[in-house]
Amino acid sequence: MSDTVDLLVELIKKESITPKDAGCQDVLANRLTALDFKDERLNFADTQNIWLRRGTEKPLLTFLGHTDVVPPGSLDLWDSPPFDPSIRNGKLYGRGTADMKGGIACFITAVERFIANYPEHKGSIALMITSDEEGIATNGVVKVIEVLENRQEKIDWCLVGEPSSDKTVGDVIRVGRRGSLCAKLTILGIQGHVAYPEIAENPIHTFASALKELTEEVWDQGNQFFPATSLQVSNINSGTGAENIIPGDLQVQFNLRFSTELNAQTIKQRSIAILDKHDFKYDLQWRLSGNPFLTKKGQLIDAAHTAIKKITGFETVDDTGGGTSDGRFIAPTGAQVLELGPVNKSIHKINENVDIEELETLSKIYEALLIELLSN
Repeated sequence: MSDTVDLLVELIKKESITPKDAGCQDVLANRLTALDFKDERLNFADTQNIWLRRGTEKPLLTFLGHTDVVPPGSLDLWDSPPFDPSIRNGKLYGRGTADMKGGIACFITAVERFIANYPEHKGSIALMITSDEEGIATNGVVKVIEVLENRQEKIDWCLVGEPSSDKTVGDVIRVGRRGSLCAKLTILGIQGHVAYPEIAENPIHTFASALKELTEEVWDQGNQFFPATSLQVSNINSGTGAENIIPGDLQVQFNLRFSTELNAQTIKQRSIAILDKHDFKYDLQWRLSGNPFLTKKGQLIDAAHTAIKKITGFETVDDTGGGTSDGRFIAPTGAQVLELGPVNKSIHKINENVDIEELETLSKIYEALLIELLSN
């Protein structure tokens, strides 16, 4: 096997379910400190973060990733144990192969080859790795970037190794992401016997028309970079489980993935206006997971296009679809941010996997990008 595959196998064996790192960052540090990277741990609460930097000069290119993975689900459904990597038909199977230990393994081997060929490269190279991206992400990159900003340590270019590719590695790069606004809504009713609805108040019934209005609201039309904003209900819970009791409350969770045509405050105001039109009491709590961001054409995107074309022979596509990533915490600092990683077809699924040949291609793309940006 190759160095990249060997490293990925080592990382997959570590059961780093959010927010655990399980020793993954130690593996990365051991390899890169041998190449004169400074190892700095910036841990907060139960989250482990590592900042590995080589050099002190600008420009600073940072590889951003996470060692934590989502739970594997039912082990009986996996064709092979999720934390015992298995190779079948040219693919490596295991939890985190694509999201996103595969990207991290490619970071490391690309950097190692680049430094071997360009030991006196210009600028600086860094890796920012967290163990809390798949969770609520409150003690990970968002805290690390606060530390860097406070000491005026500015990132110029940030490459996120999230699985951005669609059908083959490098066919899509994410040059921006929609914002994500989460809501917890409680509709307050009056519990009672189903035989006496006149002395109870059913929150499910009172909310029905408001739910319809919220989900049918046209929030915006999107723009040339982003699709239209979408509200999706993720959870609805009510009742005691008994068939003869009118519930006393209803809990609803919904999320809006929003474009640059909107902001969180406008969404909140419009949502409250819809709810206030209906005759019920409610409590509404919001959590802003991240604002939308867009990286405009510049050195980083140009370098990515050139590197992908050099290694694969095809032109990549700039896109802003998909979920959020930790890039949302880097973009507000003024850094150019893009996401380039493995194919996303199997992420968070049973039998998550990555194509071994494409893993090698990705590592070569990262190396070519380093050459474009930092070779003398």
